Amino acid sequence: MRAVNKIIVIGKPLLFLLCLVPLLLLLWDAVQQQLGANPVEALLYRSGDWSIRLLLITLAISPLRKLTGRGWLLRFRRMLGLYAFFYALLHFTVYLWLDRGFSWMEISVDILERPYITLGFMAFLILLALAITSTRGMMRRLGRHWTALHQWVYLAGLFGVIHFLWLVKADYREPGLYVAIFLILMLFRAGSFKKRLQRLFALYSGKEREVGSFSL
Repeated sequence: MRAVNKIIVIGKPLLFLLCLVPLLLLLWDAVQQQLGANPVEALLYRSGDWSIRLLLITLAISPLRKLTGRGWLLRFRRMLGLYAFFYALLHFTVYLWLDRGFSWMEISVDILERPYITLGFMAFLILLALAITSTRGMMRRLGRHWTALHQWVYLAGLFGVIHFLWLVKADYREPGLYVAIFLILMLFRAGSFKKRLQRLFALYSGKEREVGSFSL
């Protein structure tokens, strides 16, 4: 138990700082004018990219906990989810301010008539609702409705990866990878697929232990 507490005490500040690294690198490149020929596009891409990455990592916590039996992994899920929202907020702010100059008419047209922006906006609204209700106080107030509300994170993940896929016009490798990861994470939540993965992981872990004991 002490080892687990030590992991959490050390791991949380470390994870907090690690999640800040993409922002610090982005700010450094902006100050050094190293964002390329289209700085606004670079800001949009990198902030949105990290939002999706962190959201997928957040969705991976529960499957990893079930595969490994490491319950303490759940203690990091809230922070990862909030950082996913933070980068989504940064992405949306860059779009509103630097890309559209707070032209609400243009923004409204984009949201209503450009499907990839519609999905991105919907994903942002879901993440906003989840961030607002992520506190223990909100968990107590919402009761059983809290769990139902936070199931919407799956929809946010789906909208996010499709938003990225529809946005890209040439190289589909990165958005395609995100779609594949999302689908695998969703398949894991289907009972039969989850059981197969757990058996494979248990078998693999058993072999690892055998190899370890043999080498000793």
